[in-house]
Amino acid sequence: MTVRIGMITPSSNTVLEPLSAEILTALPDVTAHVARLRVTTISTEGDALAQFAPEAFYPAADLLADANVHVMGWNGTSPAWMGFAGDEALAAALSDRFEVATTSAVIAVNQLLRLFGARRIAFVSPYVDAVQERILKVYAAAGYECVAERHRGISVNYDFALIDEETIWADLEAVAEARPDAVVVMCTNMRGARLAERFEAAFDIPLIDTVSAFLWGALDAAGADPSPITGWGRLFSMRSGSA
Repeated sequence: MTVRIGMITPSSNTVLEPLSAEILTALPDVTAHVARLRVTTISTEGDALAQFAPEAFYPAADLLADANVHVMGWNGTSPAWMGFAGDEALAAALSDRFEVATTSAVIAVNQLLRLFGARRIAFVSPYVDAVQERILKVYAAAGYECVAERHRGISVNYDFALIDEETIWADLEAVAEARPDAVVVMCTNMRGARLAERFEAAFDIPLIDTVSAFLWGALDAAGADPSPITGWGRLFSMRSGSA
């Protein structure tokens, strides 16, 4: 099944494109295509939040539509601290405007949390205190209990990609001690995806990395089977409507 995935991507993100290409090698008829939205700083300040105004997404989406993508969406995690409603509204608006299936990184994370039956969750992120606190509040309001978290206190989006995998692994080990139902790596510019198999083998806890989650959500929305993707964690064995 030929599927072209359109990803609206933070401009300073250097992780998700190469990782997405690597993950999709198991599906030679699926390709990922990117248009960028200017994002340089992550904080709760007004200028940083304004980067994610709804109208900012449409120029990138218009360009992706030129490639006749089958599914498109926001491959960033701002809805985790700004709230889910705007993300869901954007996905619906893109679907209506371009007549394509839509998803987002956070929509897919939330779908996977439901499929895994996860209520007690843990987060690993690169963000500053204020952003991480908002993430915990957003998920608490949605009925989740955060039992552990680690964050790195960084606000420059480009710098998230400089966090090495062993540092991320140390944070994953730390949150695993609380035995959550699932762990979320909440950042599409963080190198968590390759650690999923190792983590799940070591702790028997699902790891939901946001780069992987977006691809899973895009494939699922397009009606494509993600299960040929192996070695990247158990999330690719999941299908919507089945646990």
